[in-house]
Amino acid sequence: MPGKTFYIETFGCQMNAHDSEKVVGTLLAEGYTQVATPEEAHLVLYNTCSIRDKAEQKVFSRLQQFKREAGKGKLFGVLGCVAQQEGEKIFERAPHVTLVAGSASYTKLPQLLVQLEAGNRRVTGLSLDTDETFDTPFTRRDNPHRAYITIIEGCDKSCAYCVVPFTRGPERSRTGESVMAEARRLAEQGYTEIQLLGQNVNSYRDPSAAGWDFATLLARVAEIPGIRRVRYTTSHPRDFVRAIVEAMDANPVLCDHVHLPVQSGSSRVLAAMDRLYTRDQYLERIELLKTARRRYSITTDIIVGFPGETEEDFERTLDLLDKVQYDSLFSFKYSPRPNTAALSMPDRVPEEEKQRRLAILQEKQRAIQIRRNAELIGEVREVLVEGRNVPLGQWIGRTSDNRTLNFTHSETEGLVGRYLDVRVTRSGPNSLVGEAVV
Repeated sequence: MPGKTFYIETFGCQMNAHDSEKVVGTLLAEGYTQVATPEEAHLVLYNTCSIRDKAEQKVFSRLQQFKREAGKGKLFGVLGCVAQQEGEKIFERAPHVTLVAGSASYTKLPQLLVQLEAGNRRVTGLSLDTDETFDTPFTRRDNPHRAYITIIEGCDKSCAYCVVPFTRGPERSRTGESVMAEARRLAEQGYTEIQLLGQNVNSYRDPSAAGWDFATLLARVAEIPGIRRVRYTTSHPRDFVRAIVEAMDANPVLCDHVHLPVQSGSSRVLAAMDRLYTRDQYLERIELLKTARRRYSITTDIIVGFPGETEEDFERTLDLLDKVQYDSLFSFKYSPRPNTAALSMPDRVPEEEKQRRLAILQEKQRAIQIRRNAELIGEVREVLVEGRNVPLGQWIGRTSDNRTLNFTHSETEGLVGRYLDVRVTRSGPNSLVGEAVV
């Protein structure tokens, strides 16, 4: 293949970001060179997200932008969830696409590339028939200090709105020893923060004779010399148990943050969503965190406008915000997705009503965040320095509880990757401002 240059753009969550690291590492090992723009590349890849219709539309919009380039020998590939969801239909919708591959096929990328290089213009990798997690022998890490580790792939839940079981397949956990071995290698290479990933990360069950559960794995990873912080995402409330909180309480290396998606504050809507817990059961999990020895930041996901959601259901969600006092949340309008049970549900909420509810929810949460962040003024927090905002003369740091803390320091270079104490002096709805304690 002339040039053997590639460009990759990633849409979606941390799982997709880490998948792209695996794809990039594999391509580099196969002799490809990564370039900064699609115009420079011979092979253009889009690693896609299909959780919401908007993300999917964005991918096909990108493909249309470069449609004419296909005649000049440029090759296009669609990877990830949209690839798995749409399959070979992508070739009809975007005829200039030559590769369609889901995440379960990334271990087979070298063979797929051979087919592309041989001139095959409809190469697919769409099988989910695997007992393996999607590990590749090569991963190019994008961050020199923080690294992702996939510990479990797929999902055995059947939430009525979600395409993940269809696009990622059933749950498959890695052995605890393979996770530990990767974490030790990363620590030896100088990484100080590890983030454990999975669609339902706390559903993890070690398939080896050791039989570790998620709480045990968390505790073991946190004991690895050189690791300063361990995070994880995303949790399912059904599998969030007391042992996880006890493990976090026992080891400060496990970060002061839990992302626990609720989706709705109404038990009636939760049942329609097939979320496998009630509002009261979710609040029991929150109580585990509120009564823990350490103070934890709690964040969540919420969907408004699910089919059949009434004004009373929505008010229950607003009331949940008052009860929990989330530190931040990701909020979305319900988006119909193919191959999901909700697709055929009656009582659709009109688009303008979904937008109204979303605006009310976000404004209420904004007020909560303003108040909660203001309570931190005067406190000293340890941050991992992630970068520098030169125009503002500030360093960008992240706290253990996953807040962004922008701060001043006498040094103007050389701080990225260091852990520093910073006193909070000001706050806003989405971040904190402070001064380094020196």
